[in-house]
Amino acid sequence: MASEILELNVYNDKKAARRSNFLGKVKIAGSTFAKSGSETLVYYPLEKRSVFSQIKGEIGLKICYVDEDPPPSDPATAPPPDQKPESPTALEEKPSEKEAAKKEEKAEEKTEEAKKEEEKPAEAKEESKPSDDSKKEETPAPPLPEEVNPPISQTMKPKEKLASSKRSNLVLNELKLRSFTGDRPPAGFDLVDRMPFLFVRVVKAKLANAEKDSAMLCKLVIGTHSIRTKSQKEKDWDQVFAFDKESLNSTSLEVSVWTEKTAADGEVTEAVLGTVYFDLQEVPKRVPPDSALAPQWYTLEDSAEDSPGTDVMLSVWIGTQADEAFHEAWQSDSGGLIPETRAKVYLSPKLWYLRVTVIQTQDLQLGSAPEPKVRSPELYVKAQLGAQAFKTARTTISSSTSANPTWNEDLIFIAAEPFEPFLVVTVEDVTHGHSVGHAKIHVSSIDKRTDEQAEPRSKWYNLIGDEKRPYAGRIHVRVCLEGGYHVVDEAAHVTSDARAAAKQLHKAPIGLLEVGIRGATNLLPVKTKDGTIGTTDAYVVAKYGPKWVRTRTILDRFNPRWNEQYTWDVYDPCTVLTIGVFDNGRYKHDDAGTKDVRLGKIRVRLSTLDTNRVYLNSYSLNVLLPCGSKKMGEIEIVLRFSCSSWLNLIQSYSSPMLPRMHYVRPLGPAQQDILRHSAMRIVMARLARSEPPLGQEVVQFMLDSEMHVWSMRRSKANWFRVVGCLSRAAALARWLDGIKTWAHPPTTILVHILLVAVVLCPHLLLPTIFMYAFFIVLLRLRYRQRIPANMDPRFSYVDAVGPDELDEEFDGFPTTRSADQIRIRYDRLRALAGRAQTLLGDVASQGERVEALLNWRDPRATGIFVAFCLCASLVFYALPFKAFVLGSGFYCLRHPRFRDNMPSAPANFFRRLPSLSDQIL
Repeated sequence: MASEILELNVYNDKKAARRSNFLGKVKIAGSTFAKSGSETLVYYPLEKRSVFSQIKGEIGLKICYVDEDPPPSDPATAPPPDQKPESPTALEEKPSEKEAAKKEEKAEEKTEEAKKEEEKPAEAKEESKPSDDSKKEETPAPPLPEEVNPPISQTMKPKEKLASSKRSNLVLNELKLRSFTGDRPPAGFDLVDRMPFLFVRVVKAKLANAEKDSAMLCKLVIGTHSIRTKSQKEKDWDQVFAFDKESLNSTSLEVSVWTEKTAADGEVTEAVLGTVYFDLQEVPKRVPPDSALAPQWYTLEDSAEDSPGTDVMLSVWIGTQADEAFHEAWQSDSGGLIPETRAKVYLSPKLWYLRVTVIQTQDLQLGSAPEPKVRSPELYVKAQLGAQAFKTARTTISSSTSANPTWNEDLIFIAAEPFEPFLVVTVEDVTHGHSVGHAKIHVSSIDKRTDEQAEPRSKWYNLIGDEKRPYAGRIHVRVCLEGGYHVVDEAAHVTSDARAAAKQLHKAPIGLLEVGIRGATNLLPVKTKDGTIGTTDAYVVAKYGPKWVRTRTILDRFNPRWNEQYTWDVYDPCTVLTIGVFDNGRYKHDDAGTKDVRLGKIRVRLSTLDTNRVYLNSYSLNVLLPCGSKKMGEIEIVLRFSCSSWLNLIQSYSSPMLPRMHYVRPLGPAQQDILRHSAMRIVMARLARSEPPLGQEVVQFMLDSEMHVWSMRRSKANWFRVVGCLSRAAALARWLDGIKTWAHPPTTILVHILLVAVVLCPHLLLPTIFMYAFFIVLLRLRYRQRIPANMDPRFSYVDAVGPDELDEEFDGFPTTRSADQIRIRYDRLRALAGRAQTLLGDVASQGERVEALLNWRDPRATGIFVAFCLCASLVFYALPFKAFVLGSGFYCLRHPRFRDNMPSAPANFFRRLPSLSDQIL
């Protein structure tokens, strides 16, 4: 279904004389189809025929698919070989009964479209008529490439295939689309270097006189490299070994077969049966997509038993990391078959918002008989999903109010697939300090909705108390899984995916992102080997959308070369790719508390990349430590952003960043922050349970989970960012002041001429402004940054803070520092907050002065303003507006000889207006 596209056209059945009856169309990718039984009503906006069309609207559809096997071919109905296939018209008029029963909806759509085609203009008819179909049927179609999972339409019998050029073109387009949206591009590993590896596949051995209690193993020796297979008694080895050719120090390969016997006392003895020698200069090369090299039988030389039946089956070839056997092979540069050093692809769990609306409770049994009754007990409702728990506000039951308390509050949780089994809703009695009762709701039975139009059903649930009170009342709640929201699980400024949770709302990808992780250089040692030598075992983690990739770990190298390539589907160009480098500290299993050490991180915003262009750059790896910023090395990355449709890419800039539900029923900023941290914790817990696990410290570093923690360094960086933005306005103000003060007389004279031209021809004002902006921005194109920007320590103001401020940033929450350090930091924060407080007070005073001018707080000042307004209305009634603008401009641009250094009268009048700062205690 991923390669199928459903196109639905909507027409008006009333025939118009000179107007088209086309209302709009909808194109839906097959990847968004839901399975039968899980479909929901989704409203799709109708696409216009042109930009000037006035028709707007939506169409509600329920789309589902059913898994069915294709019908068997009927030899009785198949046409003879020498008979020509029927024309497309005849095939459409006489479909088989099985096809009509199975594809009734498609046949109806084809019939309706055929009728509508007759009502379209003549030009559309000429384009849609298959006039040359009969000629194209005589020439055989080129063979299509074989697919692993071909669609049902391509595996049907020949009679069900329409022999028309339109259908063949559709199949080719589907194949191109499938290759475009796959996990690997057709030319895989074209962005990285091909690394030669020596592959050895050892399958099995054959002995003439095999002993029953003995086990066999195979040893491979290349110079100083030596490795052995598993010891098997009656099973085949079938193992693949991949040796990095650049690290080999010999030109020959020795493959020997050994027997292993275990004595009664537990002593193991090994005996060699024979050896096979290979000259590495004569080993054949294999390049995909060539088929795998077939293993052969080789007779063992130097056999201890002079038996001609001692043979070993194996195959030896030289390939690259693109070989299919590489990922499951024993790899010499990553420590062999250690799970923690293998390359893996992880997927974040699919997250939903679970909305619980607590409406009302009835028939509550607040306490047992011996307990004293309270006139006004306080109650609240607590809902819990896994480790998440939220409470409603407290309500009081009194004689004046109803005995059935009402809340009407929404509690929102993060639900991850596979869902938790139960949602527990509990009514708590604050006065008595115990639970009134609880109800369990199966999460799998909760309704899902994709928009605000489908209101979920509300239900009553019985509350279960203790053993003495099996029935404690009932509660009225409304529960639903919100599929129209995007669950944010990363920082907002580095988001990589903004799709809704419901699959039905997903759009087709607009492009493909290919990332080649080539290698790293000049990495610093982060740990010691054997207590004396420094070493680094580096690997790379890349994250975009829900897909995480992890390269293999290159052991004990400061200049590792991975040369791995990965792809992602791109749904929004304004997203960020995050790549982090880490040192593997878990593969040795020496200490359970050992964590992976972060070596650095880079971010690439896709909107800064040109389409269909390859970017090969080296980025510095900087990591922030308590002692300051430290460069840990450099990483070499290759990027390519391919776009399938330039128009779709441009259109995405005008579409909203988040799904529609975020704007129809928005969540509060504080609530979004709480839910984002809950989603991060769920993602970290799920990825930590993978095999091999992705460490919690790795996920935290990639998701920037600590961005909300107070940091003096980040505060200074953000402040200087604001100052940098305002510096442009300050430069413009200085330029205008230079014109007013005649600092450059020719420029001031030109501004006078421009002012006269604008006043006399005001219709040229906007064209002049936009033309000026066009030339200014176009001239700045040559200064555009050609390579994607990296994280900048200078821009982060790492060197502008002291050691104590960096230590404060690395301090946990709650703090673990001493009381004296906390007192020093608190005093520093008070001084900074005092300056911010003064700035806020000055801004508030300016606004209060404006209000005082209109509220008669100062009667004389407001009276002067009223008199001025009356005089100004009379003057402007008699004075033309152009004359006023021209006179005001000349007055503002007057020569400094006619200026005074004292403040102007309006400025003095405004500063004398009262504010409310004198009323603050």
